[in-house]
Amino acid sequence: MAAIGRYNSLQIVKHTGFGLYLDGGPDGEILLPNRYVPKDVPTEIDDWLNVFVYLDSDDRVIATTERPKAQVGEFASLKVKQINRVGLFLDWGLPKDLLMPHSEEKRQLREGDYCVVHVYLDKHTRRITATARLDRYLDKTPARYSAGEAVDLLVVEATELGHKAIINGRHWGLIHKNEAFKFLRSGMHERGYIREVRPDGKISLSLQPVGTEASDALQALILQKLEEQDGTLPFSDKSPADEIARHFGVSKGNFKKAIGGLYKQGRILIHPDRIERC
Repeated sequence: MAAIGRYNSLQIVKHTGFGLYLDGGPDGEILLPNRYVPKDVPTEIDDWLNVFVYLDSDDRVIATTERPKAQVGEFASLKVKQINRVGLFLDWGLPKDLLMPHSEEKRQLREGDYCVVHVYLDKHTRRITATARLDRYLDKTPARYSAGEAVDLLVVEATELGHKAIINGRHWGLIHKNEAFKFLRSGMHERGYIREVRPDGKISLSLQPVGTEASDALQALILQKLEEQDGTLPFSDKSPADEIARHFGVSKGNFKKAIGGLYKQGRILIHPDRIERC
């Protein structure tokens, strides 16, 4: 049975003038229209194709080789294209927009707004649907992360404490304000690191590596750049945070700790406008 709202590997069973028919199991034959038939892979009878299966505007099961911005079970930041009495219609990269019923809104949205949503399959209609009510799809399994572990983050919203983010599509986490050394907005994908998993299950995140190994790596990077620039870099503990983030990918606080450590080791000199290798 073809999984609606997901990628499927399906076998070609028929050629027609308007496309290929694929074996959809209990759903019967599924049409792949000519405009989506790939030109760079075999498309003879009994060949297999990787396609995305969804419902067209007439609620017929159909296949495409176009790639939506999310499939069922995933999170994505999508743009609101249209709003009517039925709900909000989101641009997810396919000709038929993705419906988010009004009941699934978390805050009032306008056309042109972006919103982080979860894509799911409605059990009653079999329609692919979006919801902004994310809590029901997160934190369902224990968080078994280790401090310093690298993770994938999807930034969802700003709060008084920082930015809430989805970790590996499974758990909520928080990037505290003092860890947000770069601009963040809803919908951004970032590489992050686990700072702490608290006893209550809440997870603190960092946008830069944490721990002693990370500090050593930053010091090594600074020394490498000094070597490349003949022993002088135009950065110091007075440099703007955004310049430090742009050149070293770390917060100003971590940069200051790193050059402070190198100074104590007698490996660099710190001037108001630069650092120098000893």
